[in-house]
Amino acid sequence: MPDEPRHSRFRQARNILPELKLRPASALREVLSEGYSRKSFRSDLIAGLVVGVVALPLSMALAIAAGVPPQHGLYTAIVAGAVVAALGGSRLQVTGPTAAFVVILVPIVHRFGIGGLLIATMMAGAILVGFGVARMGKLIQFIPLPVTAGFTAGIALVIAVLQLKDFFGLTPAGMPEHFVERVTGLMTAMPTARWEEAVVGTTTLAILVFWPRLRTKVPGPLVALVAAAVGVEALRRVVPGFDVATIGSRFQYLVDGVVHTGIPRLPPMPILPWNMPGAGAEPLQLSFGLLQDLLPSAFAIAMLGAIESLLSAVVADGMAGTRHDPNAELVAQGTGNLIAPFFGGFAATGAIARTATNFRAGGRSPVAAITHSAVVLAAMLVLAPVLGALPMASLAALLLLVAWNMSDVPHVLRVLRVAPRSDALVLLTCFFLTVVFDMTVAVTAGVLLAALLFMRRMADLSGTRLVEDGQHHTLREPLPPGAVLYEIAGPLFFGAAEKAMDSLHASAGEAGVVLLELGAVPVIDATGMVNLESALARLARDQSLVILVRVQAQPAKFMARVGIVPSPGRLAFAATLEEGLSLARAHLSRSS
Repeated sequence: MPDEPRHSRFRQARNILPELKLRPASALREVLSEGYSRKSFRSDLIAGLVVGVVALPLSMALAIAAGVPPQHGLYTAIVAGAVVAALGGSRLQVTGPTAAFVVILVPIVHRFGIGGLLIATMMAGAILVGFGVARMGKLIQFIPLPVTAGFTAGIALVIAVLQLKDFFGLTPAGMPEHFVERVTGLMTAMPTARWEEAVVGTTTLAILVFWPRLRTKVPGPLVALVAAAVGVEALRRVVPGFDVATIGSRFQYLVDGVVHTGIPRLPPMPILPWNMPGAGAEPLQLSFGLLQDLLPSAFAIAMLGAIESLLSAVVADGMAGTRHDPNAELVAQGTGNLIAPFFGGFAATGAIARTATNFRAGGRSPVAAITHSAVVLAAMLVLAPVLGALPMASLAALLLLVAWNMSDVPHVLRVLRVAPRSDALVLLTCFFLTVVFDMTVAVTAGVLLAALLFMRRMADLSGTRLVEDGQHHTLREPLPPGAVLYEIAGPLFFGAAEKAMDSLHASAGEAGVVLLELGAVPVIDATGMVNLESALARLARDQSLVILVRVQAQPAKFMARVGIVPSPGRLAFAATLEEGLSLARAHLSRSS
């Protein structure tokens, strides 16, 4: 008997997930329940190998772009990639560091160091788990296209500008945090450009652009980066004084008190994120104030991660004809971002390009994404010295191509050309705020602008019109003298209710009976109800009988709760317009 409360608590905890309608690892469980064959496993292994080869240089390049050593990008792909694939709701999703995060992560690293970045990632992971538990997976998809197109194009421009330093081998006096000062500093440093870096970067970019036209299954980044590394080594031996910056010459790491160059030949090791250094390699002081300072950035990471991962899952569904579980995917993304910082990983989300590569290479289950993480881990353990030979200009060229693909310039130009002016305004505003300020400001302002425009459009759809004889599709006979009919259409919410009720002020008070046709009003909120109550009270003072016709379910329940009930001589309800007209005639005959 003493153990009964404990067992009861266990059963309650076990029943939480069904109540929340969460299905952890739903994609993997569905694949296994359908029957996972040896042929499927072989296809997933091949796809995982291809995606791992693509993700390897991208993960390092994105870590460098964010301002941290390249091995942290590999840690992110290894840990977050495997965790999210195992727990997620999308069969084809490949998770890892993405270019979209760079704009958010650079200021965090600049102000708080890598320790602050890892803590912000954990906070974002907790927020993402909260999104999933609150079943907000569907709501995230309602963020308008102009908002996502605007800040995506802005992110692409910022990423491209960040790569100019390594692409041309510039030595600026500093890299300011803000875009305008950063561009000014790079322009001032143009005389320091090195032809060696420019040649390597341009050659790499040319291979990356033209390789896909050969229609071969060998990934372009693999060919371009290997060719660049081999070419640089050959030119060093042939051309006196030829030298370019590489991962090995730019980055060092410490093992047992000994400094090594390049990236460590070690797997992700457990760490405590708050013990990692802060800005300027100073010790990070974990405090409530630090968490407050990181919260806006963490929320921006969570919002962007949610948007990008769900968009990637939708793209994967469109290619493979599958359906993903958005809430399970959000919980998995949050869990991955909670765990990765304890192994040196930073913000991760679903990567659209890697997910599409996974499908094209034959991947059909989360096993492919898990294999991709294993491939990155194996490459880090076996090929670390080789990876250190990759030129920084080549990685910059790779990210320049990523930025171009990410910007989707033709689509943005088409939206600006054919979309309503209000949508174009939202897109340009998000683009401008992303470039000049940061992602937090851009997403917040963009969503607010889009919400205001949505309310304006809904208000335009909602309205009230006076129906004359013969103007209503169910009105078979003239209205009785002394009666007027108003048709109210659209939701009566806070953005439209006052406009819809204003037209009742003009002539309704002169009639003995006012019929309000509400069949086209699907919902009323508190503001709409206040406006309706005010209109009913005014008509009651004018001694008019109000008949509410064809009230739908939600408005009817709301009216009952606030006390809008039938009152003899003042208020009546009718299920049909014919019933309302009969009530009007009876009332007018009694009054006369």
